[in-house]
Amino acid sequence: MNLQKKNLALSYAILAHLNLDDHTYTHLSARSKDGFYLSEFGNRFSDVTADSLLELDLLGNVLTTPKRDFNITGSVIHSAIYRARPDIHSVFHIHTPAMIAVSALPEGLLPISQWALHFYEQINYHDYESLALTHDNGEPIATDLGNKKILMLRNHGVVICGATLHEAVFYAYHLERACQTQCLTLAMNRDIILPPHDVCVQACNELLNFEKDIGARDWTAWMRALKED
Repeated sequence: MNLQKKNLALSYAILAHLNLDDHTYTHLSARSKDGFYLSEFGNRFSDVTADSLLELDLLGNVLTTPKRDFNITGSVIHSAIYRARPDIHSVFHIHTPAMIAVSALPEGLLPISQWALHFYEQINYHDYESLALTHDNGEPIATDLGNKKILMLRNHGVVICGATLHEAVFYAYHLERACQTQCLTLAMNRDIILPPHDVCVQACNELLNFEKDIGARDWTAWMRALKED
């Protein structure tokens, strides 16, 4: 079996296990030799298998035969990023209430927690523009992502990228925890203590370099968790 497809299907299963899916409306992808793999439209994350994945080219055209329904916004967003960023091999587009709430704040994600410090000065932002249905909608998303791996889509959700699938899963988990914690903290309506800039920079560097292959250890742990379910 194609290892990339197998691991992408496992990524869908892990995010379903973590409750990071949104019924049938979000999508994960992984780069392939000729483009990228994406789930068939209408599947929940828990429904996705390696055999159900579609392959699209870098213009968003379906290569899999017989052709099946696919999410147009998924093809637009993912193809634009893969074209712009050869270093990226996985792209996740997800939206949870906490992520959307933080995306709607002018300041975005604050360094309130250690989870958030993984992303200190590592996030770019993209203003809401309704649905991404054409390449004209996809290109600005790739442009605003720039050289980062996290793009918050204002009032919408996030795009998370990784050099590997396990890196993207790692970021998805920590970003969700960071956003949940920020929502809880702001809801207390009290003064907030934030670490100084130099401490935030140091913490971010250490957190992102704590392990050689970021996310690999957690990937193994999530595999064990799935087997236990």
